[in-house]
Amino acid sequence: MPRLMTIILISAVALIVAALTAWCSLALWYRLPLPDAGRAIAAGIFLVFGLVTVAALASRLRMTAILSFAVVVALVLFWWSSIKPEANAAWAPDVARQVTGRIDGNSLTLTDVRDFGWRSNSDFTERWTTRTYDVSKVKTVDLFMSYWAGPKIAHVIFSFGFEGGEQLAWSIEVRHKVGGAFSPLADLFKNDPLVILAADERDVVGVRSNVRGEDVQLYRLRASPEQARNLLLEYVAEANALAESPQYYNSITTNCTTTVAKLMRVAGDKVPFDWRLIVNGYLPDYAYDRGAIDTSMPLARLRQISKIDERARADGLSPSFSKAIRFGVPSPAVATP
Repeated sequence: MPRLMTIILISAVALIVAALTAWCSLALWYRLPLPDAGRAIAAGIFLVFGLVTVAALASRLRMTAILSFAVVVALVLFWWSSIKPEANAAWAPDVARQVTGRIDGNSLTLTDVRDFGWRSNSDFTERWTTRTYDVSKVKTVDLFMSYWAGPKIAHVIFSFGFEGGEQLAWSIEVRHKVGGAFSPLADLFKNDPLVILAADERDVVGVRSNVRGEDVQLYRLRASPEQARNLLLEYVAEANALAESPQYYNSITTNCTTTVAKLMRVAGDKVPFDWRLIVNGYLPDYAYDRGAIDTSMPLARLRQISKIDERARADGLSPSFSKAIRFGVPSPAVATP
């Protein structure tokens, strides 16, 4: 029995060492401030060091190997903790500015609201505006799902509706540099900062439906005006905090879905953890199961009605875009207290 326990313990330590070796090697590859050759050599050396440590676990040198490995990993973690997001860089134009807000009573003034005019992915008119909203007139909140890589992964956008029909969309995105591209693996390793955008729907939604040809779906949420206002104000608070202290985007822990879930919890909504918050293409299924969207019909039927692509392209990003894409999309009844 003691021998069996020893084998089990050594196997467990070997798995931990292997996992840490993989993580540290990738961290060195992605973030070490050296040319490609230097990063490759550093990552390779650590990989070999980890493999030697695993091999040493079966020898009398196991304790020395474990202690040596722990010291080196601690040094890597110390270096890792010192890496902070850049505040200023040559950001891509569409993520160049971080929205900020100022609240005075019911008056919300937002600086750097995006209002781009898109003709293609590379041809657009850049506009950033300052706008004032009456938060007492927030009535609704809607969910956009933009599927860009199959049915499992989507970009999430929330949009707040005001009395009179005005919509204000919020999008949590990767702040990549000019010429940069989104990489889910690289963004696990402090590759790009996070940015929160407030924008017109015909900009931030329209570029996805009309220009990039993504499968965009719209779901009206079962939320009271008070819940919608609370969530909007949390978006503003998070945007202001991000402007003061930049954070890294992380494909698993800090992305467009997990950040929204955190904001909703702070705003008072219950958002139990669910695997569909990570594999976020299934977020409508999660919302349907929780009764957060219309449940008067099967989800498959609601999903078909919620596809806005044809209506969006027919509208052509006109001033009536927000009204056109909502045609026929059901709004769930909101329970009165």
